[in-house]
Amino acid sequence: MSQYAELKAQIAKLQAQADDARRAEVVNVITEIRQKIAEFGLTAGDLGFAEAARRGRPPKKAPLPPKYQDPKTGNTWSGRGKPPKWIAGKNRDRFLIEQ
Repeated sequence: MSQYAELKAQIAKLQAQADDARRAEVVNVITEIRQKIAEFGLTAGDLGFAEAARRGRPPKKAPLPPKYQDPKTGNTWSGRGKPPKWIAGKNRDRFLIEQ
């Protein structure tokens, strides 16, 4: 057998031993961690584990209160986004809703 093949066999054997040693130690480590968590009453937040990011669209924010109102139709606009046709290009002070 070539030296390369012998080294590959040794690597495989050592990797198997390392995997077995890790499995044995992980059991003890998990047991110790669980004991400490129970002893001190720790939570995931205490340990720095943030809640997993949620998939999909972010939750909707509450709509903004209207800032402008069309006196003819009563339509309102919050002042954000594309201005509606009834206010576009006009002096917005005339349409302000007084509070």
